[in-house]
Amino acid sequence: MRRPFWSQLSVLLLLAAMTAGAQIPNSNQSGQPPGSPPAASATSAGASEAPTAPAATKPDVTVTAPLTEQPLPALPPDEDVRCLEQKGFNVDVRLASLCDQRLNWERHTVLEACINRSGNTALPRVIQACTELLDRNIFERSESYFLLANRASAYFAEGDKQRALEDYNEAVKLAPHRAELYYDRGVFYAAQSADDAALRDFDKAIGIDPKLVPALRQRAKLYQARGDFSSARADYSQAIGLQPKTALLWSERGYVCLRQHDYQSAVRDEAQAIQLDPKLARAYFLRGAAAAFGGLGDHANAVSDIHTAVHLDPSLDRYVATKGKTAFLALPPL
Repeated sequence: MRRPFWSQLSVLLLLAAMTAGAQIPNSNQSGQPPGSPPAASATSAGASEAPTAPAATKPDVTVTAPLTEQPLPALPPDEDVRCLEQKGFNVDVRLASLCDQRLNWERHTVLEACINRSGNTALPRVIQACTELLDRNIFERSESYFLLANRASAYFAEGDKQRALEDYNEAVKLAPHRAELYYDRGVFYAAQSADDAALRDFDKAIGIDPKLVPALRQRAKLYQARGDFSSARADYSQAIGLQPKTALLWSERGYVCLRQHDYQSAVRDEAQAIQLDPKLARAYFLRGAAAAFGGLGDHANAVSDIHTAVHLDPSLDRYVATKGKTAFLALPPL
């Protein structure tokens, strides 16, 4: 039995919906995926209908060797000097130009590995690339903050918290007016449950860039965790004003409205989230919960929403509990 939260749902309606959900006829009783050919009949073939083996076909198989990342090119500290020497003293200007081209290609390759635009680069390779660029002073020190930030993110993902924090701190020192650096460090602090430090960084990030929606959203979550629902709601409202097509923002504000017992606003926000993303299971669950807790007189739709939510995300079933003929709802965490 799960611990009840706040209020009881209508007994028979919820139980009827859950029971109906368990008894929905399955048009695919054979267990085959949709679109599969019908299963063979269980009736044995007659003597005159002996089964025949299917004609052998040659399988069409293509073997592809696995892709491996090439080692990063080395960046010798004196390569610039050697290219300059070729320009100054070598009669063949073409060789000097090739030297420049090779150097630019090597730097570009290492830089792309450090930036990791696709997000698919192995973390040790990201760290190696960023370290190589930092050690060779490829960029002016005041401009190298993004190398430190990228390396910090890789250290963070690897679980090396100490090195990650050192790089975040150094990046902030080099570029104290870059809002995204405070945001990144705030996310790091929040992951360590250092909420005060995280809140300071999110405050700083938003102070620099009031339109930084990720920082507004993360700060709202911290406010919410502290029970400051008014501040959380204000941040979500500001974020929604900047990104009104983001379903999650509407649903998360709806959650805050629900916690404030403003059930009608919660229902409206979750309805907007569902309109933007009809497969957002949590939005159905929260809309149903808001209607049930608020006693808005729409029990049938509330039960339907809970049923839809569990159908879309079966893990939400853990937040529905029953005791005899009484049903209880708990709110899933954000």
